[in-house]
Amino acid sequence: MAVRSTGPLLARLRDLMKLKYLGEPIQGYIVLSEDAHQNEYISACDGRRAFITGFTGSAGVALITQSEALLWTDGRYFVQAQQQLDDNWTLMKMGLPDTPTLAEWLTKNMKAGSRIAVDANLITYSEWRRINKEIKYKGINLVPLDTNLIDRMWSDRPSIPSNPVKPLNIKFTGKKCGEKVEEVRQKMTEKNATILLVTALDEIAWLLNLRGSDITYNPVFYSYVIVTHTDVHLFVDDKKLDSTVPEHFKSENLSVIIQPYDKLHTFFNDILASDNSKTGKVWVSDRSSYNLVNIVPKSNRISKPTPIPLMKAIKNSVEINGLKNAHIKDGAALCSYFAWLEENISLGNLTEISGAEKLLSFRSLQEDFVGPSFETISSSGPNGGIIHYSPTPETDRKLSVDEMYLCDSGGQFLDGTTDVTRTLHFGTPTEYQKECFTRVFKGQANLAMSKFPHKILGNCLDSYARRFLWDVGLDYMHGTGHGIGAYLNVHEGPMGISWREIPNDPGLQAGMFLSNEPGYYEEDFGIRIEDIVLVKDSTTDYKMPQKPFLQFETVTLCPIQTKMLMIDLLTDKEIDYLNEYHHRCLEVLTPLLEKLNDQRALTWLKKETQPIKR
Repeated sequence: MAVRSTGPLLARLRDLMKLKYLGEPIQGYIVLSEDAHQNEYISACDGRRAFITGFTGSAGVALITQSEALLWTDGRYFVQAQQQLDDNWTLMKMGLPDTPTLAEWLTKNMKAGSRIAVDANLITYSEWRRINKEIKYKGINLVPLDTNLIDRMWSDRPSIPSNPVKPLNIKFTGKKCGEKVEEVRQKMTEKNATILLVTALDEIAWLLNLRGSDITYNPVFYSYVIVTHTDVHLFVDDKKLDSTVPEHFKSENLSVIIQPYDKLHTFFNDILASDNSKTGKVWVSDRSSYNLVNIVPKSNRISKPTPIPLMKAIKNSVEINGLKNAHIKDGAALCSYFAWLEENISLGNLTEISGAEKLLSFRSLQEDFVGPSFETISSSGPNGGIIHYSPTPETDRKLSVDEMYLCDSGGQFLDGTTDVTRTLHFGTPTEYQKECFTRVFKGQANLAMSKFPHKILGNCLDSYARRFLWDVGLDYMHGTGHGIGAYLNVHEGPMGISWREIPNDPGLQAGMFLSNEPGYYEEDFGIRIEDIVLVKDSTTDYKMPQKPFLQFETVTLCPIQTKMLMIDLLTDKEIDYLNEYHHRCLEVLTPLLEKLNDQRALTWLKKETQPIKR
């Protein structure tokens, strides 16, 4: 991967840190990955951390002092960061026992009285509070800035996107936005809240049944919403609203007052000063920016997550059927792609990028397809060992029958969002590669077949997927499962399955969709098997009073390459599970492939779903 020289940028930033317009000079500056809405994926105009570090992964935080430049990122990006950071930077590998957190590093390396600054519009209130609590006892001060030092030196910073915002039809949402707002108001009444501020873009899109494209791959739009018991205020650039939006709100029984996007802070201050805020609490999640949360007096503030993430995560029957249908279409596209790839890979002229482009062309044939749900991870050989790799012209490798191929991709359909990973070898894998693949599959199947209590926390299930890797001293440095949206963000909370504790995890509940994606990675190959699963009610031999049990239903439909499996390592239960899964893939996908008249994919599907026999 290309390495960009960051020395001149760091020198300029350090000069800015010394200026008096900040009140006093600052000794450290924190650069975050997120935007003002705390999005995981951001627009180019908010790529400040990538600008100053050269590291383009989606997760990480940088700290610049007058003598040091450090980047913290997690296990998904260790290899990528090592390849992209120049010699000015020290990589801090999050999650490893010997790696201090940012706050721990500050307490050990900065003098008492040091001022560490951060853009208070970008850092969440909860993260601010956590860091400040850890460093203040050493006399180190966390300083909130209303300005952003990176913006002051980023002369060619891209402009803020302003793309069209359109309604999403009730046949896809299953519930009118007027009903959703009334349910939110009921939750507000339970908390004695008279004002609710919504800052997360996917929450706003879901609540109002609107979709946009201000952030690539994410059908959201820059906006804020304030809900009271009488009004809904949408802060957005009204020029981007489609002409059908007013009629949409009218037909879904919701009156919405449109306000300028950049007037949110002023309006929020004004409404807090009015009598409306004196009769009840103000609900603003501590996952919103420090600047917004801090406006509300602590005694009058509800800092818990808004009710919307959990409402959004538990899909209604229309959303459930839509997500299932999206995965059927996605499965057909994947079969078309992998069949085409198997037929053409030996020609020697296919690359990671051309493969990803071909997959996109197959997805584009499907009904209600909008676009990819994230940048396709099309990775061959050693690039497969980079967990969140995406090919660039500089890194693009030829696809070969001599190397493993990992393809993690997804689509945005009007009826749902997809995310699936398959790892294949079109030649002869080594016995070691087959063992690693088999152990990843065993973990994935073990999790898929598990039964668990209602509202069990996701991190209680994480080891189900790791057990068979752990048995031989192997592991992977990423979570096992994330939530997924209904034509929304491909990564969706508040639940997940991870070895890390997930803040505000409400526990697994029927109607949630999550990924099931264990993996294993080395320098010359990577393995991941990822399906999307639906949490649903379970039947068990015994029942405990007031303790319902749940299980998963796999909705992804695409064969898992059986030639990569060591059959002797599989139990009869695992073989039966895979055979049943492959039978379902064949049964469900065949009609759609016949409709597409894709005989090559049909032949491949039949071959890849042949039952395993001992």
